[in-house]
Amino acid sequence: MPDQPSTAQSKRSAETRARVLDAALAAFAANGLAGARTEDIAAAAGVNKALIYYYFESKEKLYQAALEMSAERIRESSMAVFLSEASPGERILRIALAHFDRIVGQREFQSLMQQEMIRLHKGESDAMAVIIKRVFAPVLEMYQSTVLAGIKAGELIPVDWLQMHFASLGANVFYFLSAPIWRRVLPSDPLAPEALLKRRIHLVEYLGQTVFIDRKRGAALAAKVLADTPIPEIHSPVVWEGNK
Repeated sequence: MPDQPSTAQSKRSAETRARVLDAALAAFAANGLAGARTEDIAAAAGVNKALIYYYFESKEKLYQAALEMSAERIRESSMAVFLSEASPGERILRIALAHFDRIVGQREFQSLMQQEMIRLHKGESDAMAVIIKRVFAPVLEMYQSTVLAGIKAGELIPVDWLQMHFASLGANVFYFLSAPIWRRVLPSDPLAPEALLKRRIHLVEYLGQTVFIDRKRGAALAAKVLADTPIPEIHSPVVWEGNK
């Protein structure tokens, strides 16, 4: 019977694999699938290039694994909000804020998603189907059930749940994608740290005033969510991939 790997060996192997994935995530986000070099990923992870192929077989499979790892982190953080001990309305506020903070603080995932959307339009993406099944579909299902529970409880206004989703999370995407226009219209850069801090507040306060039947309660919950949610690190200025 062959010797089984020791616990220490398994731990080292898992740590090495995780370092490779983190290095790959940064490389693919910055340079895309075609532009990222396995030599650079190996160097950043502090491993031999051959080890990458030992764990992942090819650059394409490494890309898939890095994308899935990043998406799984998003899924776990989102599910933690949905399963938290809070009212449905408060959870909707927290999800919207978490989405905004993720765009600001986790740009690698945002970059990969934009790349995958382009590849999907070209009929090239095999990864997106997996991400949709494992991440977006279950998160969207939880969002739906949360909104419906809030409506049933008399906390949230009785509207189509998907429209609430578009109005809250869609507003975040629009804000960042339209930043080049706002730079020409507004007196300040919408992606400057001070502007993002204000937008972060306005997002939650606005939802507190629009999706709750009791606006006073909505405002109080918005203040609570903002007060106890740490502000992500904001670089100066934030670089949104579509605004380079």
